[in-house]
Amino acid sequence: MKESEGSEARLSAAAFLRAHHEALLGDWQQAVLEHLEGRVPTRDPWLIDHLPELLSTLADAVDAGPETLDERLQLAHAAARLDQGFDLGEVAQEYALLRRCIHRRLEDQEQRLRPGDLTRLEEALDRVVTRTMKFFWEMKQRTLQTLDRMAEATLDDPDMETLLERLLTRLMEATLTVDAAAVMLLEDDGLVVRAAVGLGTGEVKGQRVPMGRGVTGQAALLRQPFFVRSAATDPRVLLEPLRQQDLRALYGVPLLEGERLLGVAYMGSRTAFTFSDADTLLFHAVAQRASAHIAQAELHAREHEARREAERSLAQLDSLVDSAPVGVAFLDTQLRYLRVNDVLANLNRKPLEAHQGHVPGEMIRDGAVEPIEHALRRVLETGQPVQDVLLEGPDARRGGSGYWRADYFPVRTADGALLGVGCTVVDVTDFKRAEAALQQAIDFREELLAVLGHDLRNPLHAVNASAFMLGRSDGLDPTSRRAVDRIRKSSARMGRMINDILDFASSRLGGGIPMKAQRMNMTDLCQGALEELQVTHPERPLSLRVQGGDLEGHWDPDRVAQVLGNLVVNALQHARNDTPVITTLTDEGADVVMRVHNEGDPIPEDLLPRLFDPFKASRIPEEGGKQRSLGLGLYIVHEIVQVHGGSVHVESDLERGTTFTVHWPRVPPPRGLLPP
Repeated sequence: MKESEGSEARLSAAAFLRAHHEALLGDWQQAVLEHLEGRVPTRDPWLIDHLPELLSTLADAVDAGPETLDERLQLAHAAARLDQGFDLGEVAQEYALLRRCIHRRLEDQEQRLRPGDLTRLEEALDRVVTRTMKFFWEMKQRTLQTLDRMAEATLDDPDMETLLERLLTRLMEATLTVDAAAVMLLEDDGLVVRAAVGLGTGEVKGQRVPMGRGVTGQAALLRQPFFVRSAATDPRVLLEPLRQQDLRALYGVPLLEGERLLGVAYMGSRTAFTFSDADTLLFHAVAQRASAHIAQAELHAREHEARREAERSLAQLDSLVDSAPVGVAFLDTQLRYLRVNDVLANLNRKPLEAHQGHVPGEMIRDGAVEPIEHALRRVLETGQPVQDVLLEGPDARRGGSGYWRADYFPVRTADGALLGVGCTVVDVTDFKRAEAALQQAIDFREELLAVLGHDLRNPLHAVNASAFMLGRSDGLDPTSRRAVDRIRKSSARMGRMINDILDFASSRLGGGIPMKAQRMNMTDLCQGALEELQVTHPERPLSLRVQGGDLEGHWDPDRVAQVLGNLVVNALQHARNDTPVITTLTDEGADVVMRVHNEGDPIPEDLLPRLFDPFKASRIPEEGGKQRSLGLGLYIVHEIVQVHGGSVHVESDLERGTTFTVHWPRVPPPRGLLPP
């Protein structure tokens, strides 16, 4: 009777576990921290969320025997630990810490356990640990075997679609409950089925689901797995072939490469409403392997395309270098030739292959080495191009001196690192020779014009004087007087032409048209110049209009008269015979503005941009007609106005006629400030 009362006073192990599960949870957490020696755990202990259920299960097993333990708890633990990457030792360690916490808590109790309860508790714990370790090992082996078979599927380097279908096939072979599986890849803003096996394969491939729509679109958007208990009836399943095949369980996971979304993979079953932890764990492993292969395939595709593009670019560059009509070379930072084309090799008179690895001093003729090496070193030192380096040397092909223009530039990588120096060399010998010949012809022409101008002026003065004296004779009949007038007009025109020639020669050879500015009245000067012109053109009305009272300034009177004369004569040549030539002077503050207007055919638009160039006429001569002037009058006008710091422009159309407008600053700027 005493022994029975002592046994009843002892503590039940089951009651102990139920009463102290919160304390045991705290003890276990502390034990984990002590085991980690204060380090922050990289993975959350799984038991922390399931310890109350585990303690209750252990209590029930102590009461009813270890055979009553539910295997699902150990299977879930094993699957979760395997999914998080734990090894077998870490799984065992978690249970060892729990066992130690229970023993320590029991030692602190005053009551002892009932006889046999500690043994039953140990047996239950041993069975939990054994089953968990067994499930863990079996699932790991199953996963490794499946992954090995997946690795075999990649040995012949198949395309991405074939590879994914092989991986899904290996999944179906390892999981009997899976009747359909597919991989959807992210394309633009949607998911497209690119690989599928099992039920509905033909119908589902190529179908598209927008991002955020349905269970697959939501899984991609939220980057989270999804589970559907009845795919055939769930409206969130947007892939109609899955509904038509009467699928029940449907499970999917997003395919990720780090933070980058690749797509979604799913598996479905026609017989099961749910998948076991082992099946979902295996599917996660397959999805991870598929993600790695997809990312690798994309990387290989990008690398292949980049390689092809690089090969195309190199081929284009080689073709360009080889076929370019200029010399091309690339040198490294030690100024050794890496690449030259045939043109440059021929310029150096050395074989193409002889340049490789040699410096310019070993390949180039002596006279050109110094400027070339100086330019190359300057590019390396400054990182800036050196352009328009003129090289001179013997021309072995054509004889005499040859000329080449070289440009040097830095060659860099995409990130700016200096690789070396590139150069192009253009043969400009023919251009230089043509330029010298043209300049010689221009110099000869201008010197000839200057000589002719001076030599023609003296006899022309004699003609003018004789015509003037003859015109004053009283006994001339009308016919003779008309002949004298023609002589005077022609000699006046010839005088203007000679003046233009001399001024042109002076502007080209003597440093500009000379000017002697003095204070003068523009109205008086223009009135006198027009009266002189009227004498030689009595049949044409020449009028002067003045607007404003102050028309005085500092100008060269002879040059102003020359400008007005050239403009008026030009207007007389192109105006209609019955219309006047009107000269207008306007006071516009700092400038006095001269306008010469005539009515008649407008100046062709294509002549306007070069109207003030030398030897350019203001009209195109009629077919069969002759050029009536040298084309220097308007050029001289422009030069004289520029010397005074002014400007001249023309407006011409059919309705308003032609007007030349000259701005004369009242005080010309100093000669050094004049525009070139």
